[in-house]
Amino acid sequence: MYDKPSVLIGRKGTIDNPQYQDSPFWTVDTLFYTEIGNAAYPKFMYYKFLTVDWRSYNEASGVPSLNASTIENIEFRCPSVKEQTAIAAMLSDMDAEIEALEARREKTRRIKQGMMQELLTGRTRLV
Repeated sequence: MYDKPSVLIGRKGTIDNPQYQDSPFWTVDTLFYTEIGNAAYPKFMYYKFLTVDWRSYNEASGVPSLNASTIENIEFRCPSVKEQTAIAAMLSDMDAEIEALEARREKTRRIKQGMMQELLTGRTRLV
């Protein structure tokens, strides 16, 4: 069980889809997690992980795979923790806005689908 914010990355399969976790979790053998010290802001590290081409570190010919030593040897240049926090806050706000827009788009798509059904079945007529 790990109870601090962490960036998670698949060891096999979805190696190119990092996830951010800020509530307690436990891991299995197909998942790596980060232990982030005071010199880094966890959410910033998540966004940094999203910029890495993880497939280029693939170590298998079948199912994409990573090992711990490969990940541990990847180096990042990072600004101060204060700036990391500000960057992460801005990117989180942008993510929230994108999610809201995507939800609105999906709702509009469902309304359109319903309207098409009404019109094409003749239940609703335009005069």
